[in-house]
Amino acid sequence: MRGRNVEKAKDFKGTLKKLLQYISTYKYLILIVILFAVGSTIFAILGPNILGDATTLLFEGLMNKISGTGGIDYSAIAKVLMTLFGIYLVSASFSYIQGFIMSGVSNKITYRLRKEISSKIHKLPLSYYDKTTVGDVLSRITNDVDTIAGNLHQGITQIITSTVTLIGILVMMLRISVPMTIVSLIILPISFVLVITIVGKSQKYFIRQQKSLGNINGHIEEMYGNHILVKAFNAEEKETKKFDQLNGELYESAWKSQFLSGMMHPIMSFIGNVSYVAVCIMGGYYASKGVITVGNIQSFIQYVRQFNQPIAQLSQISSILQQTMAAAERVFEFLDAPEEKKEYNVKSLPETIKGEVVFQHVNFGYQEDKTIIKDFNAKIKPGQTVAIVGPTGAGKTTIVKLLMRFYECNGTIFIDEIPTKELARNDLRSLFGMVLQDTWLYSGTIKENIRYGNLNATDEEVIKACELAQIDHFIRTLSNGYDTQISEDGESISQGEKQLLTIARAILANPKILILDEATSSVDTRTEILIQNAMDKLMEGRTTFIIAHRLSTIKNADLILVMRDGDIVEQGTHDSLLKKDGFYATLYNSQFEEFEEV
Repeated sequence: MRGRNVEKAKDFKGTLKKLLQYISTYKYLILIVILFAVGSTIFAILGPNILGDATTLLFEGLMNKISGTGGIDYSAIAKVLMTLFGIYLVSASFSYIQGFIMSGVSNKITYRLRKEISSKIHKLPLSYYDKTTVGDVLSRITNDVDTIAGNLHQGITQIITSTVTLIGILVMMLRISVPMTIVSLIILPISFVLVITIVGKSQKYFIRQQKSLGNINGHIEEMYGNHILVKAFNAEEKETKKFDQLNGELYESAWKSQFLSGMMHPIMSFIGNVSYVAVCIMGGYYASKGVITVGNIQSFIQYVRQFNQPIAQLSQISSILQQTMAAAERVFEFLDAPEEKKEYNVKSLPETIKGEVVFQHVNFGYQEDKTIIKDFNAKIKPGQTVAIVGPTGAGKTTIVKLLMRFYECNGTIFIDEIPTKELARNDLRSLFGMVLQDTWLYSGTIKENIRYGNLNATDEEVIKACELAQIDHFIRTLSNGYDTQISEDGESISQGEKQLLTIARAILANPKILILDEATSSVDTRTEILIQNAMDKLMEGRTTFIIAHRLSTIKNADLILVMRDGDIVEQGTHDSLLKKDGFYATLYNSQFEEFEEV
């Protein structure tokens, strides 16, 4: 949320619970990870104690040699060191195995999250995307999921190893010297207070960092995805300033979160060093009194150094946990967003669809308090070509969206006397073929893009559709013909040629009802005539809705619906509406006058 202070996670415990549910799916693998992590840690903890035995043997041998009562037992020291090597080798092997398994678990969880997000994208109503930028959705499926993956892999193993290390080292320290252990433990309450304080202050900045990351990704996707328009309107400086603002917000939140979390390590190191000095003094004193051996002092000092490590790691894990929860909360917010209402007791499509469409008292608004379609009524006979005209914002495109149930409306829309609300959305939308003013082609071959209209179509049917759309000749002039790749690195295809490909796709779909949103607006006059002839053949016997911007293209429509502020103010044929000399005539004459002036 730009310009707002982002508070702590709305439901930290709830998010953690959901994340644990995902992890519990792999509980047996997690159990194996825990066992190997515990084994690896235990063997690593034994190392300093065994090394202390070697130090004691060496020290006692030196003392015996100096006093002339004996020498250094190198064979005994060699056995101890070989044992130590074996223990460290087993510890490293266990650590490798648990790391390998945990890596697989974390990636399986992220695979599942991305799969669910991908599925969710298609289940959400269009109203969700009216309020959410594409960049924010992309940030959730990439940055946030990657954060969860990396932190799960690192965090779970660190929690296990740090906890076991802490307990194991404490046991070994108590075995060597209880008083020295008590001195070492004085740091724990101080460390705990510091960790709680820093966590409380840094949590809000981690959440703000994830939010800012989504905002900056959204801006980049919007601006650089349409960079030609930014340059055309000389808006580079304006967008650069806006990017700098968003980048500054991200910098501020990231800096504060990383600074606060980074403070824990040097503070913990300082406290640990104070404890370390106290232990060295006590150890020297006890050794001089013969209470403990030199090897025990060495082992204890190593344990003290290692004891601070898991405490520091656990404090870092708190930062990792905050970042993970901030990312997981955004992912789960998306997965928990209300979906399109489930459909029950839907009717099956009749074997034959005539194409009669009736709008009966239809009311709709994108916002509840703002109605833009008001008591819309119309009856379209099967096979009619219906043009919907009107000024910008009149509700032309909205009518089509309601017809295909992209949004739910008040009132009823019938197709062949069946209310569209009683049909499954997929069945309903299978009746329509669309050619929009804004072309949409995905990265793939030309053949694959055209076949998108009918995935089961043969190559011959694809070619036939292209011939009808007057695009076959152009495709064959390309280096790879129908196998030419459409992408940024592919061959150059003009906007008009892209529009022709979308028309071919619609022809291949062979729909019962056509929706054309000024389908020929991006082609030259000569090509428009060729396409119009093909479209006339395609529209034969099919109910067709044309969202018209250039009124000269709809003279032959069977019915023209003239919209203004969400209402049908006039309807009839082109000639009859001109004779009325009403709103349609005013629109048409104004366009004609502009054309004459040009």
